[in-house]
Amino acid sequence: MKRAPTDANTTLAELKTRVLAFARERDWEQFHAPKNLSMALAAEAGELMEHFLWATSEDSKALARAKKSRRGIEDELADVVIYALAFANMTGIDVAAAINRKMQANARKYPVAKARGRSVKYTEL
Repeated sequence: MKRAPTDANTTLAELKTRVLAFARERDWEQFHAPKNLSMALAAEAGELMEHFLWATSEDSKALARAKKSRRGIEDELADVVIYALAFANMTGIDVAAAINRKMQANARKYPVAKARGRSVKYTEL
């Protein structure tokens, strides 16, 4: 019996392949220009944010855990990630390499000794 996909047993490459196959089956690649995918990604991020509109920081944590709101939040996050992976597929971006490079840059901008426990921009550290 095949296990359900989870973060622990699914690779990024598998997800990218699945997203690409879904689009190809529907002949949607013709619509997947970087402009369109980036706009769809922003729209879905807005739908995710809508779940937390007017909530305090503490309330937003409770909303993310609450059974009543959790499924909708998961669905919107999935849409964000799906469009991000479709964008990566269309542009040939290696997501893992891009994340690694960006995390290295962030580590230089936000050294632990200066940034720990602070939420200011790196230019203000």
